[in-house]
Amino acid sequence: MPDEWLPQPATEDIQLVKVLHALGDPVRLQLLSIYLEGREVSCAMEGLGLDHLHKSTVSHHMKVLREAGVTATRVAGRNRFVRLRRDDLDRRFPGLLDALLKGLEG
Repeated sequence: MPDEWLPQPATEDIQLVKVLHALGDPVRLQLLSIYLEGREVSCAMEGLGLDHLHKSTVSHHMKVLREAGVTATRVAGRNRFVRLRRDDLDRRFPGLLDALLKGLEG
């Protein structure tokens, strides 16, 4: 069975209001800081630093990020892998992720 991607908005359909809403939560900002490393990340709870949250809560946060166009999720069998849509977001909103990264560091 080939990998498939979960539904996400096309680059031109990503809306700033939805992106900002998605990133307006501390848990989702923590996920963003992980995704900013530029690699594809397993949805497994280990390594996300969110052990204090229920799995369904983390899944909800990942869904909000994906539906806003911040991330893309690839399904491979029973596993899911998330990556930041850095190029798409930089194309739509130049400098936004860099500003957020600077804010996360400070």
